[in-house]
Amino acid sequence: MNELVFKQFEKTRGYFIKKIESVSKDVARIQPDGFNNTIQWHIGHVLTVCEQFMFGFPRKTTHIPANYIELFGNGTKPADWKGDIPEADELIIQLKDQLVRIQQIPAERLNEKLDKPFLGLETFGELAEFALFHEANHLGHIQAMERVIHHTGVKN
Repeated sequence: MNELVFKQFEKTRGYFIKKIESVSKDVARIQPDGFNNTIQWHIGHVLTVCEQFMFGFPRKTTHIPANYIELFGNGTKPADWKGDIPEADELIIQLKDQLVRIQQIPAERLNEKLDKPFLGLETFGELAEFALFHEANHLGHIQAMERVIHHTGVKN
C-alpha cells in the first residue's frame, strides 16, 4: 500500500493541476447558480485540507499562510472573503510545492496510528487515502462548474 499511495498522489495531483491550469483566472472566480463556491475556492480548499491531513496545518506546518483556514476551510465561501485573496496561479504553485513535500514523507509513516480516529480512519495512511478521495471529489466539482459556466455563458 505505502508506495502506491504516493504514486496515486502524483497521478491525482498531476491531473488536478492539469485541469486547473486550463481554467482561466476569470472563469475560476465565477460562482455559477446552484454552486456554493468558485473554482478558485475549490483549488484553495484542496490545498488547505490536504495540508491539514498530511502536515497538521495550521499548528504543525507553516508552508501555506495561516489565513487559508478562514478562506478555504470547511464551511467557508468566497462571499465572506476579506483582504488579499490568492489568485489561482499562486495556489497552483503551492499545490505543486505541496506534492513535493508529500513525496518526501517516509513510507513507514503511513502505518502510524493517528492520535485519535478521524471519520473512522485510524492510520496516517488511511488519512492519506482520504485526502486523495477528497481531491478527486473536488476535481469533479471543478469540472462540473466549468461546464456550467461555459454552457450558460456566465460572466464574472
